[in-house]
Amino acid sequence: MTVGGWRAAHVVEVVEATPSARILRLSVAGWPGSDAGQHIDIRLTAEDGYQAERSYSLGSYGPGESIELAVDEIPEGEVSPYLVRDVLPGDELEVKGPLGGYFVWRSGGAQPVQLIAGGSGIVPLVAIARAATDAGAAASVRLLYSVRAPENAIYRDEIQRLANDGGVAATWAYTRRGPAGWAGSVGRVDDDALRSAVWPAEDDPTFFVCGPTGFVEHVADALVRLGHSPARILTERFGGA
Repeated sequence: MTVGGWRAAHVVEVVEATPSARILRLSVAGWPGSDAGQHIDIRLTAEDGYQAERSYSLGSYGPGESIELAVDEIPEGEVSPYLVRDVLPGDELEVKGPLGGYFVWRSGGAQPVQLIAGGSGIVPLVAIARAATDAGAAASVRLLYSVRAPENAIYRDEIQRLANDGGVAATWAYTRRGPAGWAGSVGRVDDDALRSAVWPAEDDPTFFVCGPTGFVEHVADALVRLGHSPARILTERFGGA
């Protein structure tokens, strides 16, 4: 049943993803399905009637009444601390969606796809990587994932599987500390890191860039400097400007 576009969502499974993030799998009766890259709104209602709403990207895609999202805690937030620390299987939330028609991937195009994520910006990009793998298009997809340290990587094991088995080329970037034996550089993703990881401009790739506002703007500006068309750079961002 929907009221004002809101649907009841039952928490089916909660998985610890990182020290500050959880993967939530929800069952939503009547869910119409979603495209890879879309998001939902979640609404929480307190006992006194106070309501808080936030948007979260979907890690899942396609038909069916099960959806998945991964939430990284913002300590001062109103919604994410509850979702990361308190929500349990059997709890009920309210969701609205699917939302967004711009930052989406659909099968059928032959163009290379470049995914670039910062932190929890990986969530919709995992949905795209999953969809491309299922569509037999994984070889046209590359992923660059920037995290502070190895333990902060959401979906780390799945990304490794997609790279090893599915054919999605994955490159890791660490801004504070790399894993044991890491021979690469540590620091902010710069022009050299992008140049070595992404499809070259002559291949005319489509970019999906998602993460904190500063990260997304920095990467988008760098891609343009490297000769990529701004029209090919799709962005999703979160946090303050």
